[in-house]
Amino acid sequence: MIFSFLRNYFFNYSLLKLYCTKVENRQIFPFTAIIGQTNMKLALILNIIDSKIGGVMSIGDRGTGKSTVVRSLVDLLPKIEVVCDDPFNSDPSNYDLMSQEVKNLKLKGQPIYTEFIKTPMVDLPLGATEDRVCGSIDIEKALLNGAKAFEPGLLAKANRGLLYVDEVNLLDDHLVDILLDSAAGGWNTVEREGISIVHPARFILVGSGNPEEGELRPQLLDRFGMNIKINTIKDPISRVKIVERRSHFEKNAFNFLQDYEYIQEFLKDRILIAQNLLEFVKIDYQYKVNIAELCSRLNIDGLRGDIVTNRAVKAFVALNYRQAVLDKDIFSILSLCLLHRLKKNPLESIDSSQHVVTVFKDIFGYSN
Repeated sequence: MIFSFLRNYFFNYSLLKLYCTKVENRQIFPFTAIIGQTNMKLALILNIIDSKIGGVMSIGDRGTGKSTVVRSLVDLLPKIEVVCDDPFNSDPSNYDLMSQEVKNLKLKGQPIYTEFIKTPMVDLPLGATEDRVCGSIDIEKALLNGAKAFEPGLLAKANRGLLYVDEVNLLDDHLVDILLDSAAGGWNTVEREGISIVHPARFILVGSGNPEEGELRPQLLDRFGMNIKINTIKDPISRVKIVERRSHFEKNAFNFLQDYEYIQEFLKDRILIAQNLLEFVKIDYQYKVNIAELCSRLNIDGLRGDIVTNRAVKAFVALNYRQAVLDKDIFSILSLCLLHRLKKNPLESIDSSQHVVTVFKDIFGYSN
């Protein structure tokens, strides 16, 4: 009787676990199963390796799978250690990634309990208000009880993770400014009626948009570390493969995910290795000078182009299990970092990407 009960229990539990796994993974198309969009996938991976690159903005035709690529990234994100019951995903050892409450506990010598969670990925709704994004302060509760009654927003939830904004070109410019400031500075400040709350908000900002629905201001576009232009795939064979893979995924997501489990794990391990290797990657001084000359000759305003290119090329080298930067590495990531920073001249007939390649070859003496 007991044996029969236990047998039925574990059998039903296994079925339930299998069902939950299928339900949990049903809507997440594997990152490695996506055909095309090579630059988009590379840019996202490089930002995971080094979150200080500055995020990714993808502009392209509707229906090209921009949001699919970003959301499929969830399965590749590593686990991070956070303080239990902390709404800001505070790091237990890095003061720059701690909330003030956790800092106070450490100063008092009180025990801090931690857990490992999946790197958070937050979707920002298009109609989100400033309070929903930044958080809100209950003024009445603060005045009556003398406590800072703060309700964390999406920036708090996205700390140490990714924040994805679909159709970012339709988002209010004021909210875009807030997102970019927080992503660059790593902190979010909420001020209401003389009460101020500051909490860590270091995340990778990923945006996507359709140029037919509105352009993003050049000043804002420049603040994204990388920019990718996505066009509709014209090759009939590739289009058929995309349709077939999507059909197989929708027909039996569990088996489809199993087919890509090995390569997904391989890429996940490759990203983790690159993150650990990043600090050992060295870029020669002459290469830094060449990058600076390249940005100068392309007439790029500011120094963001220089900074992003240096960071991105080191992440790219780490991804390829190396520690020394070569000129071909710089060439591989150049267009992702600089094309959106070029000044547009409608009178020029030469393509922008070709212009970057020409200047690069002149400085580096490299031919692809």
